[in-house]
Amino acid sequence: AGGKAGDAGGATPLPPVATGSYIQAMNKPLRPPATTTVSMKEAKNRLTELARRVEAGERVTITRNGKPVLDLVPHAAEGGINWEAGRQFLKERGLTSAVTWVSDDFDDPLPEDFLLQPLPPLPEE
Repeated sequence: AGGKAGDAGGATPLPPVATGSYIQAMNKPLRPPATTTVSMKEAKNRLTELARRVEAGERVTITRNGKPVLDLVPHAAEGGINWEAGRQFLKERGLTSAVTWVSDDFDDPLPEDFLLQPLPPLPEE
């Protein structure tokens, strides 16, 4: 009857929040399809050409015995927090800390059913 994780076939599926599948709807596809596929030997012989194609934004899948082994993808610069911008933001507003108060129960366990509550629908674009 219920949609619990251990239920056997035909059970009501868990809401997206319980499975994490909502993340894909919020982000770009996790693995865009490869646009070029080459064998390991061919990649070795054409590495410079393939690197130029990857630099242009193309994805190259390299195979061994017809099975994908690795993808060549453009290098992504590391993201992260711009701490200097954060310090400047606080300074401009006369603040000494980004966190001024933390509830006493901040790290208490969440109620058991908290993560099983469905998310509200995504806004339509």
